Amino acid sequence: MIYDYRKSSTHEKIIKVNDLSAGYDGRKVIYDINLTVDRLDFMGIIGPNGGGKSTFVKTLLGLIRPYEGSVEFYRDGVRTDHLKLGYLPQRSAIDHKFPITVYDVILSGLYYGKSIFRAPGKKEKERVEEILEMIGLENLRKNHIEALSGGQMQRVMLGRAIINNPEVLILDEPNSYIDKRFEERLYEILRELNRTTTIMIVSHEVTSLVDMVNRTINIDGTLRDVDLTCPYHHHH
Repeated sequence: MIYDYRKSSTHEKIIKVNDLSAGYDGRKVIYDINLTVDRLDFMGIIGPNGGGKSTFVKTLLGLIRPYEGSVEFYRDGVRTDHLKLGYLPQRSAIDHKFPITVYDVILSGLYYGKSIFRAPGKKEKERVEEILEMIGLENLRKNHIEALSGGQMQRVMLGRAIINNPEVLILDEPNSYIDKRFEERLYEILRELNRTTTIMIVSHEVTSLVDMVNRTINIDGTLRDVDLTCPYHHHH
């Protein structure tokens, strides 16, 4: 296989992490992390269980406040307060028992982070249809999510994460759902998105990602090593 070492990254930073420490209940899970993410990077985040990968992405997403340090966002080289972030959480974070349809879960991604919920207009409805088609669930649009398999639920959550055309998409262990039939399609979708979206994916299944990522970072408490998977990362 010929790797395309053009591989996304533009050397224009989009996220900068400075001396970051974070955790829960006063217990530091991650510490002293410094990292720059370039726009259109496709970054793999690996590391042992309990090493802090999820804590790290939740801090980037603003779900956890850092104990120390900061996370800065940039758009066109200029500091900005927030970026449009899409997030596919770990399987355990999703409540299946909620009586809501596939259609409405995906639609809710358009309002993520906005407090106002107005009736969707034509443009929003068309976008939901587009996403339903992309994830192959057109025929389940009216189904309640409690009836879905784990793999189908993952697709719905992916749809919700990408409907808003996020600038950065973060996927936390998408492999944990394992819907083998969809895996290939998932990678196609991510490849396509990576033309316009910076992607960070937490995974222990690095093998399946190896020809997609342009860099891998290893988080075990702190940043253990940054493997620039692509040898030409710094030269064009």
